[in-house]
Amino acid sequence: MLTEELQHKIDFKTKPLGALGHLENLAYKIGMVQKTVSPILSNPHMVVFAADHGIAASGISAYPQEVTYQMVMNFLGGGAAINVFCRQHGITIKIVDAGVNFDFPEGLELIDKKIRKSSRNILQEPAMTSEEYQQARENGRSVVLEIIKTGCNIIGFGEMGIGNTSASSLMMSKLFDLPVVSCIGRGTGLNDIQLLHKIQVLSEAIEKYPDVKTADEIAQTFGGLEIVQMMGAMEEAYHRNMLIMVDGFIASVAAAAVWKKIPEILDNCIFCHVSDENAHQKLLELLGQKALLNLNLRLGEGTGCALAYPLIQSAVNFLNEMSSFEDAHVSNKE
Repeated sequence: MLTEELQHKIDFKTKPLGALGHLENLAYKIGMVQKTVSPILSNPHMVVFAADHGIAASGISAYPQEVTYQMVMNFLGGGAAINVFCRQHGITIKIVDAGVNFDFPEGLELIDKKIRKSSRNILQEPAMTSEEYQQARENGRSVVLEIIKTGCNIIGFGEMGIGNTSASSLMMSKLFDLPVVSCIGRGTGLNDIQLLHKIQVLSEAIEKYPDVKTADEIAQTFGGLEIVQMMGAMEEAYHRNMLIMVDGFIASVAAAAVWKKIPEILDNCIFCHVSDENAHQKLLELLGQKALLNLNLRLGEGTGCALAYPLIQSAVNFLNEMSSFEDAHVSNKE
């Protein structure tokens, strides 16, 4: 049995039982996903989905909406935090326009999966129509189908979109039947007055749609185009048996929405960090997950995934390269 073989291999390395802590759990998880006692990480990729949000017009972010497209240009220029960390750790980065409110010039290294320029304002109507929602899911899947051709077996997902912590808070509230106020945080750094305004706006939004119940209805009504494309991408990555690195609050909400339909997806998910966003710790607890890092990050972009990747490598490396007591002729405890 693979379960026993893997556990035996981990337990009989030259160390006290359990001495590598969570790295041991991680090595076990990766071995189980790849169905081998000698797993490998191949051609890691990071995908950053970007889109704008109609609700941003209601002043729920500390930053104006044009920051979304400006940051996409920064990603493409290699100057953002995610670029720095991906370069450092040998991760290939792909940027996807899922619905940015901007006409990008031709010739950029940008994957064009734009459904529309920005989701709709959920204070007036659902974030997307049923057709737009299905197309967004398909677009996310298609990105992964291209990447898998490169031999990639571990993929991380990040996002950029002014207003997307609000969309995620609304989704979390509905997915887990929680008061919306318990799912709201400061996002990009709201002050107290701005936070109260955000709570008021999101409370109004959630009351507008009392009959929205299923994960698909919730994501279509409250989600962003980048969140929904990430959902489709995560689903496809799971079906292709890839390891899925989940970034912070927004990516975790996308994973939770898929989990509602495919509970087994958590077997493939590595939650890379717990963010400084108010509700992320609670969300991880609801999913029964423990994050690898706690660095008080609240940047998004997939930065937590890129920073956690060396730890994931270390888990695989100790499993493959560390001597056993037998190999090293070291006495085990009685």
